[in-house]
Amino acid sequence: MSSTDQHQTVSPEATSEAAPDSVHHAPNTNDSPPAKSSGWAIFLFFMIGFVGSLLAGWILFPELLYSKKQQPIDFNHAIHLDLVDDGCESCHYFRDDGSFAGMPNLDSCIDCHEEAQTDDPEEIKFVDEYVTPGIEVPWLNHSKQPDCVFFSHSAHVMGADMSCESCHGDIGTSEHTRVYEENKLTGYSRDIWGHSISRLGKPKPGDPLPMKMNDCAKCHEEETGHKGACFQCHK
Repeated sequence: MSSTDQHQTVSPEATSEAAPDSVHHAPNTNDSPPAKSSGWAIFLFFMIGFVGSLLAGWILFPELLYSKKQQPIDFNHAIHLDLVDDGCESCHYFRDDGSFAGMPNLDSCIDCHEEAQTDDPEEIKFVDEYVTPGIEVPWLNHSKQPDCVFFSHSAHVMGADMSCESCHGDIGTSEHTRVYEENKLTGYSRDIWGHSISRLGKPKPGDPLPMKMNDCAKCHEEETGHKGACFQCHK
């Protein structure tokens, strides 16, 4: 038998058919199913950021937004209210034309405090630094509104028979003045917005009510059934 008979020729087709059986491919890692992202991890990070933002906005931001100031005189409302005859209106009175006097000036105080009547250091300070030199006390007004806002105390107190406590809280029984918190951006008191930066919940009993436009409109709607026209408050 010739050598050509011993070495048979293999066709290309046979070779290609045998290749899969004889060649072992390394496993392809790309063929494995992709790892699934954890939805819980995403939700957890979202909640951490959300809660952190709320805490920063409600706790840290007010500390940066408001500066704290003390009144020039630590005024005792309670002791004065016990000594006067007409309650709040003894000092915060209505003029003959119905307009509201607002903060009392020196003329309202001199009749009783031309000289110090006690050894209270705050009264002595008041007489020495303001009464004697004739300087008005630069009180910090918690209720001061922008110039474009008109508020009639006469319409509310005399017309609607509202008490001072309805808006200002139990200030008449206070023995010390509250800390004045001033908004660094607007220059107005924190009382206007309300002490809760989130404006959730209600003021504590005896605390002053917030005095934003929505607060006034809500009260008007509850009492009269209508929020009122724009020109009633904005001149």
